Amino acid sequence: MIYTVECSFTDPASEAEWNEFYSLAKLPALISVRGFHTSQRFKALTAGCPVYLAVHSINNLEVLQGDEYRQKGGGNFSRWQQHITDWHRNLYGGLDRAPAIGANEYLVVSAIGPDPFIKMGLTPYQMQAVALDKFPEYRWLAKLGRSVEAGIEDLPKGVYLYAPMTEQLTSRGDGNPKTSR
Repeated sequence: MIYTVECSFTDPASEAEWNEFYSLAKLPALISVRGFHTSQRFKALTAGCPVYLAVHSINNLEVLQGDEYRQKGGGNFSRWQQHITDWHRNLYGGLDRAPAIGANEYLVVSAIGPDPFIKMGLTPYQMQAVALDKFPEYRWLAKLGRSVEAGIEDLPKGVYLYAPMTEQLTSRGDGNPKTSR
């Protein structure tokens, strides 16, 4: 299952510190939770969506309802909460593992169907919302090489381009994260 967390941040003075906390402390804490398998963070390059997106591969909804998640990763935003806006959480079925997006790739996300990806020659991965916000009900993910420029500037409304902010962390099963290469 794919767990997504999206938000924007409204305080430029503390945004770099918040990003450092999220990328260097929160993601490793999350990936150490039993039932989390991958975690990666992204920043939107297109308008019309929350600026930040975290994509995690997890076992099921129970992982997010457990004490270990609450202690290690759930919340922990009190210092920055007043600056976090447009916050959404979704749990999607249909894809077991999130694709690892490398430094030379983009993540493309669609809420309008797979056709824009197919027209771009990309392989779409379909997901359906099964818990939490449940909106949008369907989403499609695709990897895009940075060398591909065709169509990027003309993405339709509902299709968003993201650059990775971190490497994808993966669980080693011993509570310690490793990065995907």
